[in-house]
Amino acid sequence: MNESAAGSGQGGQAGQSGLGPRGSLVMSLTLTLLLGMLSLLVMFPAAEHLRSLRGGERADATLHTSGSCMIGQCRVEFEADGRTVVADLPTGSGGGKQSVGAEVTIRYQADDPQVVVRDEDVGGGGAALFAWMSAGAALLFLMLSAVAAVFLVRQRRKGAAGAGVAV
Repeated sequence: MNESAAGSGQGGQAGQSGLGPRGSLVMSLTLTLLLGMLSLLVMFPAAEHLRSLRGGERADATLHTSGSCMIGQCRVEFEADGRTVVADLPTGSGGGKQSVGAEVTIRYQADDPQVVVRDEDVGGGGAALFAWMSAGAALLFLMLSAVAAVFLVRQRRKGAAGAGVAV
């Protein structure tokens, strides 16, 4: 009878959903790492690239290809030094809701007109906002990881103290 009761108790635990404290700790640390890497290795450099063109040549351009400008799928067409240039907007650009043919003001590098940015994005654009948001989320998950670690340590101490009393 004890074996069947123990078996049903284990079956009840196996049927429960959730990660448990260790799984939560691993998941929180993983999310912390991924969000931190996104912020530090992708979005902050993208925002800095947008800022680097503050002193670039200004030109009127036409949105040539629309898409998700935040991930770098928009292209603009403009005149530079008497020739027509079609260039990709960099990752972190805004203006994704504009349709093809929309007029935008851009800045470009005089020595390389393929390096462009929308004039509205020279302050960092959406990349700066997203960088800070992902960094904040990484800190939140880091705090959750610390709480999960404390919970695990307390749970182990209770288990060790309970095992010592049962002897």
